[in-house]
Formats: sequence, C-alpha cells, structure tokens
Amino acid sequence: MAEDPRGRTDGIGWVCRAVFGDPRLWLGVSAGPSAPPPGHRVAARYAVVPSVDRAKFLLPLASRRVGAAATLAYNALRPPRVRMNRLAVGLLAGLGATGRARMPVLSVAVPDRVDPAEVLLAEHLGRAAGRTLHAAIGIRPPDPHHKPTLQLFDDRGAARGYAKIGWNDATRAMVVAEAAALRALPRDGGDLPEVPRLLAETRWGELAVTLVAPMPARVRRLSRAERPRVAAMLAVARRAGAPAESRPLAGSPFLAGLADRAERAGGPAREAVAALAARDGATTVEFGHWHGDWVPWNLGGHGGRLWAWDWENSGPDRPVGFDLAHQGFQSALSLRGRAVPEATADMVAVLDRYGAAFGLDRARRRFVADAYLVELWLRTAELAAGGGGWSGKLHPALPRMLAGRLTSGG
Repeated sequence: MAEDPRGRTDGIGWVCRAVFGDPRLWLGVSAGPSAPPPGHRVAARYAVVPSVDRAKFLLPLASRRVGAAATLAYNALRPPRVRMNRLAVGLLAGLGATGRARMPVLSVAVPDRVDPAEVLLAEHLGRAAGRTLHAAIGIRPPDPHHKPTLQLFDDRGAARGYAKIGWNDATRAMVVAEAAALRALPRDGGDLPEVPRLLAETRWGELAVTLVAPMPARVRRLSRAERPRVAAMLAVARRAGAPAESRPLAGSPFLAGLADRAERAGGPAREAVAALAARDGATTVEFGHWHGDWVPWNLGGHGGRLWAWDWENSGPDRPVGFDLAHQGFQSALSLRGRAVPEATADMVAVLDRYGAAFGLDRARRRFVADAYLVELWLRTAELAAGGGGWSGKLHPALPRMLAGRLTSGG
C-alpha cells in the first residue's frame, strides 16, 4: 500500500510537507509507481534515492534524459565519494533502470479539475517561464532553518534554475536576504566573484521563493580550496569600492545588532557581547558587507573566474575580515573535523597570515576573531530557539571557550 510521506517526521516528511503541502494533492510512495485514487491524475513521479528511510534525493522520472541530467549536473563540485555515487545513480536513470535498484517511487497526483500550477510549485514556475520544468529535490534532516531547494530542468535535461523555498519565518527571511544580496551586488566589480543571476523573487501561498539562474555547466571545485581568495573577499566587503573609514566598535550598528540579538538569546550570549564591548569598544575597525557563508563548498571556478553562491546570510555592517574568519573556522570544523578549540586556533592562524591585507593589526585580529565567534554563537542560539536543537559540534564548547578568550584577552 502506498504511504503518504507527509506524515513522517524525518527528512522526506518535512520536505514533502513544504514542497507538496497543498491538501488537495495526493502523495503515495511505494515499491513502484502507485495508482492515484479516482478523480486524480499523476502529475509527477520521483525515485526516492536511495530509500525512504535514508532518503537523500527525489529524482524526477519525467524521462531518462531528465533523470540523468538531474543526477549528474554539477557533479564536478561534489566530493569524490559523492560524485561516484551520483554517477552510478545517473547511469541507472539514463538507462531507465532505477526500479532495478529497488528505489521506491513517489507519485504526486492532482485532482482532475485542479490546474497543476495552482498546487505544484514546479508547474507554477514553469508556467511563468513559458516551458515545462521538472524538479530534482534534495532531502536534508528536518530543521527549522533548512530550506528545500528545487533544481529545475527542462524537457531536454538542461538546467534552468534553482528555486529556494522559505517555508517558515526564519527561512522566508533567508531567501529574501539572498534575493536582496544578489540584486544589490555590482556586476562589473573587478575582483568581485561571479554570482548566479537572480531570475525571480515571489510569494506562492505561504512560501517565499527565490529563483536563481543555473551556474555554468562546467563549473568545478577549486584547487587549493581552503586558500583564502583575499581580493574577492575584500571586493565583497567593499562592494568593489574603496576602503571605508574605520570606526570604533562602540556606537556601531554592528554592536547594536549584536546587543539586540543577545538580549533575545539571554544568558552566555548577553554576557559575551557585554564583555566584547567592554574590552574592544574603543577599537576602530573597517565595517562592510560579508558573504556570510564563505566556505570552499560554496565556491567554484569557471573560465578563470571565481564563482560564489548561497548568499542567504549576507549582510552589511560587519567587520571587514569576517569572511576570512568564517572560512578559517568552518573549514577546520567541517572539513577537517576539528573540535572548537582547534578550529579557533586554525582561524587565528589564518587571520595572522592574511589579516594584514584586511588592515588588521594584532589587536584588530583578536577583535575580529572573537566578534566572529560571538556572531557564530548567536546563530547557534537562534537555531536552538527556533527548534533546531543545539549543535553538538559547538555547544557547550563554544560559549565556554569564548568566555575564556574574552576574560583572558584572547
């Protein structure tokens, strides 16, 4: 018997509730294609890769060409092990043999008298674009700050865009922020990285949707990906313009924003911001924009140019050098599996090596390091408050170490 996955509490459950949330839709997942109830017609079918309980990906079964393209697109950006797994699934899809691999099938059906564009986002976006679009959908664990993303392909298997979906207050704010960042970035800024073009920003029922153009098909992972791209970071911070005049931390919009967020978070966050302000209030620093998630897996290369995507955490009024600190810390934490103290030491080493290019002397490097850790702690506390739970990588090690750095001088 076919199961409606929207009743599940795992990744496939929350993704299906977000993407196929209209109650008029019938969903059924089973070992093979399911027949919908009377009065409904199937509008789309997906292979659940690799299984319902371990679902990672909904692969459109519109045609062999579309299925293969959805699996193999941008495979050069993925780590080698993931790349090989995707290649194997892509070959099966191209042969029309996903059923032989015993992948379950998700069938999505629309009532006979309902226009599919009313209830299916891919149909709605295709109608607006003047062509049929098929969605490949990634699946992640349920989290109030995760966003479903539809990778859209036409009937020929050509990539046509990415639709990022904001489904609650937090994720709606993130997709709106990304649209604003892409809209505001200069397009002729010398060292500025290339970015996906904003195609549309829309509301669809309760969903906020940002649609961006696909990247070049031949974009590749960066060689020496952990080496900071200093000129590009500075171009982002300064919007390809001249350096801004340095200002004291005290009285800055940045500190006011930290204080406001810490007041809502309470406890260690409020104490950390107060300690940072007391220690570094007189420190002058250049403020500018930041990407917000400058890490190797959000960067690629094509045609001799750097490409950067995922701008949803971008914003103004951050100390110049924040993207450098973020890359140093997150590369150690996520790529090399280092604990918080070791990741912090790696971040400090990166700031020491490259900080002079950002106008950071020793005192300013210490400030940028600790201010970034406060920013990271606030993000973590906000995720927890939103129902996402505490990050085991960061809690309770981050607030403990941060308290020690702020009281000992870093």
